[in-house]
Amino acid sequence: MSKKRSIQWVGILLLFTLITLPAPAAAQGRQNYFTLEKAISHALESSYKIKARNERIEQASDIMKQARADFLPKLGTAYSYNRLSEPPVSRVSRAVSPIGTTVPLVVGTEDNFRWTWFLRQPLFTGFALVSSYKLAELGIDQSQLEAELEKLDLVLRVKEAYFNILGADKAVEVAQTTVESLTQTVKVARSFFEVGMIPINDVLKAEVELANAEQSLVRGKNAAETTRSSFNTLLVRPVNAPVEVEDILVYKPEVGEYNAFEKKALEARPEIKILDVNIQQTDQQIRLAKSKYYPEISFTYQYISEGDEASVKGSPYVDANHWEALVVANWTFWEWGKTYYAGREKESLKRQLTETKADVEDGIRLQVKQAMVDLDSSAKNIPTTQKGVDAGEENLRVNAERYKAQVSTITDLLDAQTLLARARLDYYRALYDHNQARARLERALGNY
Repeated sequence: MSKKRSIQWVGILLLFTLITLPAPAAAQGRQNYFTLEKAISHALESSYKIKARNERIEQASDIMKQARADFLPKLGTAYSYNRLSEPPVSRVSRAVSPIGTTVPLVVGTEDNFRWTWFLRQPLFTGFALVSSYKLAELGIDQSQLEAELEKLDLVLRVKEAYFNILGADKAVEVAQTTVESLTQTVKVARSFFEVGMIPINDVLKAEVELANAEQSLVRGKNAAETTRSSFNTLLVRPVNAPVEVEDILVYKPEVGEYNAFEKKALEARPEIKILDVNIQQTDQQIRLAKSKYYPEISFTYQYISEGDEASVKGSPYVDANHWEALVVANWTFWEWGKTYYAGREKESLKRQLTETKADVEDGIRLQVKQAMVDLDSSAKNIPTTQKGVDAGEENLRVNAERYKAQVSTITDLLDAQTLLARARLDYYRALYDHNQARARLERALGNY
């Protein structure tokens, strides 16, 4: 193969390699482009608060396992050393010494070592163990519901940040269009001035309006950048990371009746479910408090090694090993009303939670109603503001033609441009408000 042909093949291979390699810029662009669904998914996966809530679920699960372990027997050991001032003697028996006299009968040693292995099993605790276990189970339910509540709040914040970006971008778009329109007006006015058709004041008016529009554009771009920073923070991205979002500022009619929405919200909202769990917890807390009315009964088995040396191999006075089996009942039946008032405290807490639940339900009804009113109001504003845009565009066209024919003043033209910019902002704001109201309604209903 000739050298020239080899170079050609190398070139073809290199070109094929470059074509098949993924484009870093394109991949980076895909990472920075978000649909609403992608933004929500990314936030739920990355949120520190959601991860913290998941850890809380793990903690609650471990607490439940701890409570379950209390039902099972406990195995343990203890080692002790007891030094007496003098060997213990019998008070009723005496010994005879080698010389025939009686002396106190020694029954122990000064040094006493004891090593005990024990197995302890609770038999009855006045239902305290059962109540503690059920409380731990309910703690898992509460942690899961709190995590669900955190997700709902996060999704709403992501939606608001998403629509804030769209709203800010639309404001920049309107400001940019206004600047371009006013730039053209300034050029026309200066041309008219140069041929003596209008006074210098008309040119200055147009330039002032252009300067104001350029300032509005700068403010709009800054607002758009700020909204992106807020969005990045919610999604746990670098605060200055570039963001592009899919434009979904559209009108979608929402069909539904208040009564159906209210019923759905009261059934689905985690706030209500959390309070239901809290009320169940107070039932178990009442039962736990009243468990002190009953005795506690336990069984203990002990295997004991004793002696007068650290090796606990016995002594002349004790066997090296022996065992004991005990059934023990402990009952504190008088504490000056402590158990009674502990029960009353938990009963009062249950009543408090019941009242709180009723208040939260009223708040949810109001949220649903407010979201529906906002949704309806914004939906009615959309066609009205759309007509305003159409009228503003026609008004600007007519005034521009009239100004070119010098049958109207530059003030009329500038006013027409200002009215059109305002009409466009009002239209986009109505779309923005509609999407925001829809997001709040979904949150009120307990939906993502």
